[in-house]
Amino acid sequence: MAALETKNIRNIALLGHGGSGKTILAERMIHACGMTNRIGTLAEGSTVCDFNPDEKEKQHSIDATPAFITHKGTHINLIDTPGYPDHVGSIFGALDAVETAVIVINAAAGIEVNTRRVWKEATRAGLARMIVVARTDHENVDTQKIFGQIREQFSENCLALNLPVGQAHDFAGVEDVLALSESPADVVGDLQSAHDQLVEAVVEADDEVMEKYLETGEVEAGQLSCVTAKAVASGRVVPVLFCAAEKDLGVSQLLDAIVNFAPSPINGKIRRLAAEEGEGQPIEPTAQGELYAQVFKMVTDPFVGKLSFLRLFCGTLTHDTPIYNQRSEKTEKIGILLRLQGKEQKTVDTAIAGDIIAIPKLENVQISDTFTQPGAKAVLAEIAFPKPMISLAVEPKSRKDEQKLTPSLAKLADEDPTFEVRRDAEINQLVVSGMSDLHLETMLGRLKSRFEVEVTTSQPKVPYKETINKPSGAHYKHKKQTGGRGQFGEVYIKIEPMERGSGFEFANEVVGGAIPGQYLPAVEKGIREAMGRGVIAGYEFIDVRVRVYDGKHHPVDSSEAAFKIAGSKAFQAAVLEAGPVLLEPIVDIEIVVPNKYMGDITGDVNSRRGRIMGVEAEGDAQIIKAQVPLAEVMTYSSQLRSITGGEGSYTMAFSRLDVVPSKIADQIRAQFKGHAEEE
Repeated sequence: MAALETKNIRNIALLGHGGSGKTILAERMIHACGMTNRIGTLAEGSTVCDFNPDEKEKQHSIDATPAFITHKGTHINLIDTPGYPDHVGSIFGALDAVETAVIVINAAAGIEVNTRRVWKEATRAGLARMIVVARTDHENVDTQKIFGQIREQFSENCLALNLPVGQAHDFAGVEDVLALSESPADVVGDLQSAHDQLVEAVVEADDEVMEKYLETGEVEAGQLSCVTAKAVASGRVVPVLFCAAEKDLGVSQLLDAIVNFAPSPINGKIRRLAAEEGEGQPIEPTAQGELYAQVFKMVTDPFVGKLSFLRLFCGTLTHDTPIYNQRSEKTEKIGILLRLQGKEQKTVDTAIAGDIIAIPKLENVQISDTFTQPGAKAVLAEIAFPKPMISLAVEPKSRKDEQKLTPSLAKLADEDPTFEVRRDAEINQLVVSGMSDLHLETMLGRLKSRFEVEVTTSQPKVPYKETINKPSGAHYKHKKQTGGRGQFGEVYIKIEPMERGSGFEFANEVVGGAIPGQYLPAVEKGIREAMGRGVIAGYEFIDVRVRVYDGKHHPVDSSEAAFKIAGSKAFQAAVLEAGPVLLEPIVDIEIVVPNKYMGDITGDVNSRRGRIMGVEAEGDAQIIKAQVPLAEVMTYSSQLRSITGGEGSYTMAFSRLDVVPSKIADQIRAQFKGHAEEE
């Protein structure tokens, strides 16, 4: 077998909404290239790419799964990605590892919410794009209509590379637009018109070819193929292809299109080294260059250990090549290199620039880590992942799980950057965060199945804050006599509000030694502890300036403990006279829904004390931008799914703190008072 060359590599990610047919398409492509002996099905749980137990149970992809095939002498790394927004995180790692996004659309369902998102993300990532209209043989399919929607909602650059012969139950295959053979009677669409439109678009990618075309009206077949590849790589043309993978119709034509028109690592997206400002230095994808590789996916198995997936952008790796992790500043020994076909592993001797490879048992590795040769300094930019939006507080179900809980959760977080684990000191809870309630359910299910750790969950507390809105003052005398040495300390303070985000300021304005200097740190400590506990509702106190201006001490009975208590009590008394208020986090939320749900969603946002900040149209969808209190959207994922039947998606990020309305604040304070009395 000839040695693999970078120019003969194609890296593609299969993207699309859940149920679009990505996994079945991958299965047929793998089988068509002779990589498997039988064709797996979702119903049997026997597909190459959906091999995890939870994927088999749910019959849809949860992880981005790499596989590889060889077609007409070209090595194709394909990554089958999940289609539901709940598991969108792994898509971002896949996009960073490939040159081409193959976006799969269910012909019967049309363009769905996650289809729009992956189109946008692939475009933002600067990838070449292809569109596959799958399941063209299903009932009530109108291929001309779906093609029109693609061009209207995505881009006029989306042009047919083949046209369906028949549709719905009559779908019998596809006809090549570029080659323009004699059109079958039942081809759906105008083949000549599609050919002319495609040729006119692709020649614009090359000035010399365009000039010749304008002069003669013709382009040689070989030259046309080359310039089409150039047009696809630049994004001037987005080929649209039709198929019915389950009947093996259109699959071989898709494989040909990937080989002929998808860019190799040499002429695809330019990767650059990270830079503090502007664009970093471009990396030339050559096997002879200095090593640059990046981790884009990780899997942690309690028996096999950690498996790291790397995309090589430059250089060559062998099983005995030492590699240097720029983040951990440690040199690692590889041991073996693997290609993965789903769960099946194949050992390889060498990996070159442009390839995707897996390495087991690398220590202290994280997604986005850059590997280089020892001594190199430059790194690749970190992969940008969306921020998790839904949180749950977790506790071990039994005492035997206490020690295993945190490290097991950390291993799951290592392989999914959209799953976060933190100990929230403000609310004293272990909190996990994810993209949706279904995402968290999946991750906690893996916690049980992989690590045998079970947890109980609850909604985390809202991280309210306390502050004041006017100045005040107070004093407190702590005096206690117990028969021996007593306790004495008296403190006079003034407090005033500060700007949001200012924190805490302590000022010593004591004159004449009324409070000896050695006791002032104790006063400050008492005030800080009172702020940590909260005064009116048990939440952290923020944005206040405290001035200590007078006091009294006793030469025998005064102590640090006495002044600490006096400082704490004086602060609490001053707060009650300073118009104390509760603050709540406000989030910016962006909701994407089909037009038909616009009224329902805006009404729902208003009912949650939200403010609509703007609405934008995007095809047949609406993007609603609003600001809403976090307390009102803690479980918004399930509620949005209920309103829109799963067709809506959203993102949110912290905006600011704002005053809680008095009626709601009174309820929170009453709850705190009730708990305090019980204790």
